[in-house]
Amino acid sequence: MNTGVEYTSVRELRGPLAVVDKVEGVGWDEFVRLTPDEGEPRHGLVLEVDRDTAVVQVLEDTAGLDPARLRAAFTGTPLHIPVGSGWLGRVCNGRGEPLDGGPPVFATTTSAVGGNPVNPVRREPPADPVLTGVSAVDALTTLVRGQKLPVFSAAGLPHLELAAQIAAQSTAGGEPFCVVFAAMGVTHADAAFVRDALEERSAAGELVLLLNTADDPVIERILTPRIALTVAERLAFAEGRHVLVVMTDMTSYAEALREVSAARGEIPARRAYPGYLYSDLASLYERCGRIRGLPGSVTVLPVLTMPAGDVTHPVPDLTGYITEGQIVLSRRTHAQGVYPPVDALSSLSRLMRKGAGPGRTREDHLDVAAQLLSALARARQVGELADLVGRAALSPADRAYLDFEEAFSRGLVDQRRDETRTLELTLERAWQVLLTLPRSQLSMLPARFLDARPSPDGR
Repeated sequence: MNTGVEYTSVRELRGPLAVVDKVEGVGWDEFVRLTPDEGEPRHGLVLEVDRDTAVVQVLEDTAGLDPARLRAAFTGTPLHIPVGSGWLGRVCNGRGEPLDGGPPVFATTTSAVGGNPVNPVRREPPADPVLTGVSAVDALTTLVRGQKLPVFSAAGLPHLELAAQIAAQSTAGGEPFCVVFAAMGVTHADAAFVRDALEERSAAGELVLLLNTADDPVIERILTPRIALTVAERLAFAEGRHVLVVMTDMTSYAEALREVSAARGEIPARRAYPGYLYSDLASLYERCGRIRGLPGSVTVLPVLTMPAGDVTHPVPDLTGYITEGQIVLSRRTHAQGVYPPVDALSSLSRLMRKGAGPGRTREDHLDVAAQLLSALARARQVGELADLVGRAALSPADRAYLDFEEAFSRGLVDQRRDETRTLELTLERAWQVLLTLPRSQLSMLPARFLDARPSPDGR
């Protein structure tokens, strides 16, 4: 423990990093207080220790600091934050400092922002749905409590609007539920939009909002999702809530990681990202789940923008290896004026069967979803054929598929940005879309479901 010992041997400041010489007993990830002769104290975390030299990442801006007039005190422990229900209803910056004019968040318990390892044997498989009120998600890529399900988007698509809508509307079927929303690298206009969109949930004491804006220190961006997950773990596993953690934009987070890596002089890997990008992302995503013997769950919905829409970019590529599916937003669908512009055939929830179906959502849910996707795939093929030979050359069944795709987009997927749809309404809309096809084309639906719903023209 180095509590109370201050070092005046700060050799240099390198971007967001401070290099301190002649240190003793300093450990990795240790919390550091940096005190200048004048001005506000700064804070940091130990990134690296080499013999008697420590590299510290400074959480605030290092501008205006003089290394010769800077004192560094190592606390001997990792960064801890207060945790508990005191966070609910609060709006803070990426370091957890209030932005809402209220006092700092206090609690009787603190937790390390790095989280605590969980024995895999104690993990319960994700189960039961988180209903978002968004038809495209609830019907076809059901979000399951304890799941990590990313949203893949691109510049210019309404991913922030969708993330805010999901955060504002989601429920856990009447069980205690709350949302932790972590925004990273957003503009001030986007931060104001998020605050407005989530105001009602915040006022109800069901929201923790962390806002890291684009002009905030880059190191804060690395800390923001860790604070969000630390808060969520306490609300879930100690206080029995089902917690949805929305993190946007993970590409901004990865770029911050790349900037710090460059400042440290590390050898770059793909597209100049650090070689440990995979393990770093996994250290965040894998903090979701359910733990045997403890109440509550942590569900993670990371949002990331793919530069130039490139799904092979390191951030979406590595995210896809770690997570359990993806919700993909499409420029083509967006150009048609459909919101949310979800590409259903590219989207997938690998745990949907754990959280949907009999006893969880509705008995016909999984069959309806499978039939919708099958029919949509056939409609896309028919559309390509129609481009070659013309609609008039198509068979009546093929023409019905062209009408189906339009009904699918307009009747099921498209909804207002402030519209909350119950699962019952979503599935009823799905049935209306399916019944635009002849019964002979609905081969994936059990006869008992079809018999209960004759098609409009009796086919």
